[in-house]
Amino acid sequence: MQILLVEDDVELAAALVRALRARGYAVNQVGNGRLALTAVRTEAPDIVVLDLGLPDMDGLQVLRGIRANERHLPVLVLTARNSVEDLVEGLDRGADDYLPKPFAMSELLARLRVLERRLGTSTSSEIRVGEVSLDTARLEVRCDGVAIDLPRREYMLLKALMENAGKVLSRASLESRLYGWGEEVASNALEVHVHHLRRKLGTQFIQTVRGVGYRIPLP
Repeated sequence: MQILLVEDDVELAAALVRALRARGYAVNQVGNGRLALTAVRTEAPDIVVLDLGLPDMDGLQVLRGIRANERHLPVLVLTARNSVEDLVEGLDRGADDYLPKPFAMSELLARLRVLERRLGTSTSSEIRVGEVSLDTARLEVRCDGVAIDLPRREYMLLKALMENAGKVLSRASLESRLYGWGEEVASNALEVHVHHLRRKLGTQFIQTVRGVGYRIPLP
């Protein structure tokens, strides 16, 4: 799951990026509205986390610009504006959720999980394919009921494939979900992650589609 964080407060942005990456998200961050709109037009993320207090333009203008091209892209608004009028205006402009500052990281993560479930039409935090289950709230993976310890990127890869079980995901799509802008990606990194997951979950759980990418077949 790739998140675009639009936040100009350097310290807060850095803290959010660290926390979100630790929870298995690929995060790209920009500090103004123009860069945010360019990023969305170039390669739309899965979710936008948008601060309204930006230095170059009002966050609601950014939201309007996002909605002009991406009607269904989930947008979670962060703001120090906490009046009812501001809340109503943000929701009317197309925000999917609204989180006033200051906020607890646990609440932000919970709201992101809700948006994720909407994207996948799931009603719980658990994703299950065959004997493998992944709980996005607890960051737990189990195979045949046995807990499997996965490094962060293996967890992110497995989550992306399980969320799209039955579909083929390209190398480029998977790499964008695992790595943020500027992060160095070894040419064989994806293959190494897949190899490690197969050792832990079974050699047939993830299929290679030659010349395209990978998929987890539906049982």
